[in-house]
Amino acid sequence: MIAPEFWTRRGLAAQLLRPFGLITRLATARRVGRPGLSIGIKTICVGNASVGGAGKTVVALDILSRLPGLPFALTRGYGGALEGPVLVERGLHTADEVGDEALLLVDAAPTVKARDRAAGARLALAEGATAIVMDDGLQNPALQKDLSLLVIDGGYGFGNGLLLPAGPLREPVACAAQRCHAAILIGNDETGALAQLPPFLPVLRANLIPDCIEPLGRRPVIAFAGIGRPDKFFRSVLSLGAELVASHAYPDHHVYEARDATALLAEAANKGARLVTTAKDFVKLPPNLRAACLVVQAQLVWEDELALELLLNA
Repeated sequence: MIAPEFWTRRGLAAQLLRPFGLITRLATARRVGRPGLSIGIKTICVGNASVGGAGKTVVALDILSRLPGLPFALTRGYGGALEGPVLVERGLHTADEVGDEALLLVDAAPTVKARDRAAGARLALAEGATAIVMDDGLQNPALQKDLSLLVIDGGYGFGNGLLLPAGPLREPVACAAQRCHAAILIGNDETGALAQLPPFLPVLRANLIPDCIEPLGRRPVIAFAGIGRPDKFFRSVLSLGAELVASHAYPDHHVYEARDATALLAEAANKGARLVTTAKDFVKLPPNLRAACLVVQAQLVWEDELALELLLNA
């Protein structure tokens, strides 16, 4: 889906839908109150309070690279048809089967896709996992978490602060924060999100630094993305000095079809521009479109790396 614009403000549409947020609140509270399975190895959850992209996968990838032994990634695999649990294999599984995040995670660590997180954790344990990093799942009680991290996109914050469907929140911010050991703010706090957190919650700060294998300075490009906040990606492309001649925002987790490839390739040829997209989108592209695209990566840079290491080793 594409997040509705009224999720960023408390206008008429949000106010009319606000009473339905009580259903969301009660359903989430009932769900997270269930006891979870303890699997005997360190389990880290990288989650957030809202729907949409906050940078969870980028944080999960970074944490996986820091853990000793054989850490496994565990993901629900949004959009993937396989129920799982399944050990993801690059070259064997597609985004249609396991979701786009799984194909990113498996390049960093062994990855299990499972709608049932407890079953996925058991498979990881059987495969020799020494730790598990959950990409999303803060509102999923299936597993006991040793460390829960609340990821916040500084440019979006918590939107209008209302619960679904009036706003982007899956649960009240205070409730999510209460179950977390720290918050991770990515970028500058442009919306005052930190003021909504309890004072006891430590906050780690990081920034996403865009990079591309080929210089984009003064090159005409057409950017496209099917992520939670495509506008953030378009700004990243501009920050690399590219001339953005067109941009296309698709719904989050968009499945690219032949007609998408045909339209984008034709536009690029007509405008003499290079196509650029995100790593998350790239893994889902048809082969002919993938061959014509550059990927703009996002590298996570921590303001206090030692604070993160101490948290992970606690």
